[in-house]
Amino acid sequence: MARRKAPEVNAGSMADIAFLLLIFFLVTTTIETDSGLNRKLPPMEDVVDPPIIKERNIFTVVVNKFNQLLVEEKPLELAELRNEAVKFLDNGGGKGEEACSYCLGGRNSDSSDNPEKAVISLKNDRETDYKVYIAVQNELVAAYNELRNREFKRLNPNLGLDFVQTDKIYNDPRTSIAEKERLKPLLSEVKLLFPQKLSEAEPSKTN
Repeated sequence: MARRKAPEVNAGSMADIAFLLLIFFLVTTTIETDSGLNRKLPPMEDVVDPPIIKERNIFTVVVNKFNQLLVEEKPLELAELRNEAVKFLDNGGGKGEEACSYCLGGRNSDSSDNPEKAVISLKNDRETDYKVYIAVQNELVAAYNELRNREFKRLNPNLGLDFVQTDKIYNDPRTSIAEKERLKPLLSEVKLLFPQKLSEAEPSKTN
C-alpha cells in the first residue's frame, strides 16, 4: 500500500501576516514618557572664592521623606509656597547700592535685599516622592515667572504678551530669526531684573 503524502502548508502569506501584526502593535502600543525638569546648566567657570551670601538673602525650602515642606524652618503647605517665594524675591529690603527700585514687596530688613542677591535653596530627602519633588520645583519656577510677567508687561505694555508667552514664541522653531532677534533683548532685560537663582542641595536621608 502506497504511503499517503502529507499535504503541504502554504506559508507564502506568513510574512505578510507578521508584517501586518507588527504594524498593528506599533500603532496601538502607547509608550509612557517620564516627566522631568527643563534646566539649562550654566557654563563651567573657575571660581577661586565663592561669593559670600547673607543669611537673609537665602530662602530655604526643605522637603522631608513624608513629603512635608519646611520653609524658612516653618511648616508650609505646597499651595502657599509660590506666594511665599514671590514675597521673598520681591522684598527689596536693601539700602543704598543694594536697593531695588522696581520691587513692590514689604522691604523687610530681615528678608532679601534685592532679586539679584536673592537665592532659593532647595533640599530634598532621598525618599521624597518624585511627583512632590517636581511639584515643588514647578511652584518655585512659577514664582519667578509671576514676577517676570509683571515686569515684562510694565516694560512692554504695547506688546500684549507676558514673559512666559514671549519666551514660548522665542523658543518655537517656527519663529523667524528676525522675530527672535527682536524678542531676545526684551527677554534678557527681564531676566536681569529677576535672575533665577535656584540652588539645589544634595539629597539627604533622614531617620
